Amino acid sequence: MNDSQLLRYSRHILLDEIGIEGQQRLLDAQALVIGAGGLGSPAAMYLASAGVGHITLVDDDTVDLTNLQRQIAHTTERVGQGKAASARQTLLQINPEITVTALNERVDDARLAALVAAADVVLDCTDNFATRHAVNRACVAARKPLVSGAVIRFDGQISVFDPRGGEQPCYSCLFPQDQKFEDVACSTMGVFAPLVGVVGAMQAAEALKLLMGVGASLAGRLMMLDGLHMEWTSIGVARHGDCPVCAANNPPPGA
Repeated sequence: MNDSQLLRYSRHILLDEIGIEGQQRLLDAQALVIGAGGLGSPAAMYLASAGVGHITLVDDDTVDLTNLQRQIAHTTERVGQGKAASARQTLLQINPEITVTALNERVDDARLAALVAAADVVLDCTDNFATRHAVNRACVAARKPLVSGAVIRFDGQISVFDPRGGEQPCYSCLFPQDQKFEDVACSTMGVFAPLVGVVGAMQAAEALKLLMGVGASLAGRLMMLDGLHMEWTSIGVARHGDCPVCAANNPPPGA
């Protein structure tokens, strides 16, 4: 770490739980952020400011005027640009010393598997169940920790699914992929802008903790936020022994 980096990250380094070693882990890490919208914007911006050495952004959408109410990585001047490229520009303005890869594409399973395998942590900042389940399958297969967030209207939720621990649930244990869940879109249901900032920042916090190996993650817990009354609820999430996604990859103890 050079003198400029020691100064830039000094407030992290001052924390006993992080120090120079923890900050170096961030500099050496690679994070995959899938979705560069409402959740992906604050999540990626905090990862960049914290010094995660390589951030890969994946989003096949373009910046629209209606996005700017909450997707803070984008600006009015960038309407019509790809979200991944727009967010990359913002992250490099925050921290030009990191590497940011912008992928303006909708990734298939094979491409997703390769991207997840190369990452140290994955942040799911998407808005539909099909993509969330695809990301979860890739993370379980590659045994990579997944930080999942979601927000609609005044409601938010966040959890961590870490297949590195054999007893931990995966996303499919919470929302079985063979059950029908209705996707609800911001374009029809609306979303309270600050909530994506709250949940996205929490996703970044969980990802940073995982990368540095500090504290306790949200693995096995689902945090739900009622933003209208500003109340948090925490519930336990158990692993399903017959989950078609994670059971074969992580057999329960004694099996």
